[in-house]
Amino acid sequence: MLASLTLADWIGTLGVAILLIAFLLNISDLMRLDGVWYSALNALGAGLAGYASWLIPFWPFVILEAVWCLASLYALSKALRHRKESGSP
Repeated sequence: MLASLTLADWIGTLGVAILLIAFLLNISDLMRLDGVWYSALNALGAGLAGYASWLIPFWPFVILEAVWCLASLYALSKALRHRKESGSP
């Protein structure tokens, strides 16, 4: 079965796994929603899942993941700005 997976399958699986890890860390109170790492993992995961969707091509998920990635990048920029302003490491 693993031999039959395409590059898009591998990329999409990695992207979704990253999204789920961020979600699980958040609901376990191990990662904050407004933190840099949560937003970075969401942006990376959504970007990979979106790219995999583009490769197959499945446009509804390309759009969904692109919006998710852009929203996560916006949240990441806010978190980084806040970190810089507060002097946090």
